[in-house]
Order: sequence, then structure tokens, then C-alpha cells
Amino acid sequence: MRLHVDQRHERVLELVRERGSLRVAELAEELGMSAVTLRRDVEALAAQGLVERLHGAVVWPTGQSRPDPAATPPAEGLVVGMVVPTTEYYYADVVRGARQIVEAAGARLTIGLSRYLPDEDAAQARRLLSTGADGLLLTPSWERGCPERGEGLWAVEQEVPVVLVERSAPLGHPAAGLDRVRSDHAHGAAEAVAHLAGLGHRAIALAVQDSPTAPRLRVGYRAAVEALGLTPVSAAPLDDTSSRSEAKRFERTLEYLCEAVASGNVTAAIVHSDADAIVLIPRLQARGVRVPEDLAVIAYDDEVAGLADLPLTAVAPDKHAVGAAAARLLLDRLGVVAPGARAGAGAGEAARGPGARRHLDILPTLRIRVSCGAVAAAP
Repeated sequence: MRLHVDQRHERVLELVRERGSLRVAELAEELGMSAVTLRRDVEALAAQGLVERLHGAVVWPTGQSRPDPAATPPAEGLVVGMVVPTTEYYYADVVRGARQIVEAAGARLTIGLSRYLPDEDAAQARRLLSTGADGLLLTPSWERGCPERGEGLWAVEQEVPVVLVERSAPLGHPAAGLDRVRSDHAHGAAEAVAHLAGLGHRAIALAVQDSPTAPRLRVGYRAAVEALGLTPVSAAPLDDTSSRSEAKRFERTLEYLCEAVASGNVTAAIVHSDADAIVLIPRLQARGVRVPEDLAVIAYDDEVAGLADLPLTAVAPDKHAVGAAAARLLLDRLGVVAPGARAGAGAGEAARGPGARRHLDILPTLRIRVSCGAVAAAP
């Protein structure tokens, strides 16, 4: 039989008084309630000073201004929900990084997939919360990697701690105040430009596919070209109008690079992604463009760049580290000391209060192979 709200509150107080502290998910399961309903009840009781809410846990008031960190329940039973567009390609390593940290802390990771479908991010977040998630790691399907005006407000309105993963929001947007961890793609692009400039290239093209990563790559590329005093290169055709057909996207990029090399305007290019570069290079060679002699190439992502027939120099975002860092940050918000957390952080810090939000950028690594001309091809 469904309990009246007063009966629910009475039962919550009874259990918390008896045990001192309980995870919200455990309490919801014991009472046969949804996690969402219980969170509302806990908020109401906390507002009256009858209990204290400590990032995923309910604690009996001690009469002190701050809860005793020793009262923080262990991570066992804690559930971390993670919404990603896919678990393939780029995000496979992100998920593995998060899972390693969550499970090492004794908690459990549950996954929701959006498949880049409209409104599916919010739907998956609701589903994970309804099944007991205490916090959320979110990678919304924002086309440019950040929300447009009026977009993404659902991420801010969650009742549990949220960490954005490989996403950010512009200043002034409500989601800009959320914790986030992302790869610094702008830095990665700038490092690629600087490496090519160090090899003597003065005119470097950027060919990117339409993706949430592309805007940051353009920012880093343009900043490095300007800072190093390189020759400005006309924008790739996809910068102005994206191609709906993948075949047309390859054809337009191929024509752009062939024409740029033939005219002598371009001697090097950064191509996103390395999968695109693997497709483009044989086509360039078939058109008489030698790599790296006529066109030095650096790929971006380094998922399969080292497996190419001509091994590709590539910028490698540390995707595993991004997932792991995001999981540590969320566990910290939930009052749990995560494996590898910095000294002095974790449950004790979280118990003292919510603390300042954090924006963490992880720098990619440039991996030198043959395609940029810095390493001789094997005989």
C-alpha cells in the first residue's frame, strides 16, 4: 500500500535515527519508493532541520554545524549514472576510465545511451535516476559541444550532483556553473600546428568533420597560426557548409587538399579524425599527392592512426583520463574518497560543504609517426 507523505517522512526519520546515516538509494529500496520521490522527501526534511543531506546520503543531525566525516557511509551501494552518445570509438575509453574509478571505490556505474537522438539525453538521465543513480556523468548531444541559448537547462535542474564530460557551456549559460571535465582540443590543435611549423611548414590547412570537437579545433588552430605568424590558409569547404553525405564530405575535402597542394598554397594539413585521414591519404596519393613529401599530415583522435598503412602522426586526447577524472570529481561531490584523489580531498572535503565547482581541462598528447615527415618511413 502506498504511504501518505507524512507516513513516508516518519519512516525515513525512524530509519535514519536508528542507523545514523543511509545512502539515498538504499533507503529508497528499503522503503519501496522511487529514488526521485525519496529525494524530494529528504529535501523537505532537510529544510526543516530534521535530517542532513550529504551528497547522496541522509545523515541524522548531530547538533554540530558540520557532519562528522566519519559518519559518511562507504561507497558500497552507491550508483553513478553515465549518459554518453555511444560506447563505440571515442567514448569507449571515456567509459572505461569512469568505470575503473567508480568500481575501485566500491560503487557501481550504470550507462544510458543517447545515440545523438533529440531529447534522448534527458530521457536517459531520468531513467537512470529512477533506477537509483546518486549522481550523473553527462555528455549531452550538443552539436557544437556546448548548448545553444535555451538548450541544456535540464542538466542544471537535476536533483543530484552532475559532472559534464567532454562538454562545456558558454559563460552566462546556467550550465556553465556545473562541474566539468574535458579534453583541451584547442590545445591539441595548437600543438599540431606548432609541430608542423617546427618542421618548416608555413601554410597549414585544417580539415575537420562536423562534430562537437570541431569548434575547439578551429579555435586552437587559428590561435596557433596567428601566434606563430604563419600564412593564413583559406577555410576548408566544410567550415562554411557541412555535407550531409559522408561520400560528399570526403570528396569535398579531397578536392580542397589536392587544389591547395597543386597551387603551392598548402604543404601540411591537420585532419579530424584519424579515420578520415586513413580514407583520404590513399585518395590523395592516387591523385599524385605524396604524403608526407608533398603534404605532411597530422590526424586528430588517435583511435586507429597507428594502424594505418602509412602510420599517422596524431593528436591523442587522453579519453581514459577524462572519464577517470570525471568519476573522481563526481564521487568527491558524493562524499566518497575516490582512488587516486589528491591528498586532502574526497569525503572529508565534501563533508565540509559543497565547495567550489571545478572545470578541468586535460591536455592531449602528440604522437609522432611517419605521416608528418618527422620520422622516416621504414624501407
